[in-house]
Amino acid sequence: MKTLQLCFDKSESGLLPAIAQEYESGEVLMLAYINKLAWEKTLETGKAHYWSRSRNKLWLKGESSGHVQMIHEILVDCDADTVIFKVEQLGGAACHTGHRSCFFRRLAGGELSQVGTKIFDPQEVYGKK
Repeated sequence: MKTLQLCFDKSESGLLPAIAQEYESGEVLMLAYINKLAWEKTLETGKAHYWSRSRNKLWLKGESSGHVQMIHEILVDCDADTVIFKVEQLGGAACHTGHRSCFFRRLAGGELSQVGTKIFDPQEVYGKK
């Protein structure tokens, strides 16, 4: 079986979008970025790894919160420059704000409203909001 090579060279930063989606429900949990190292670590461990743009380092999702994403399936787009990680979200929350999904706000009628409830208090988990 041939190992897929993603096209990391299409981006000046070497980063490609990675969408995390709950494997059973199809709920979109988050969008993050991967580089070659994050891709390799994800394949090696079966846990979602990303590249943290704010910290400029490899990031195992859940390394601080314990809310790890276990990979069930990976989909790759036609250009090999975007992936979908179908994951089991351990701990119930993907968002650092404490929400299940990073997409917890809805725009309707020109107004933004919050949907869903927080699963954890980020102050308690990270020591910040």
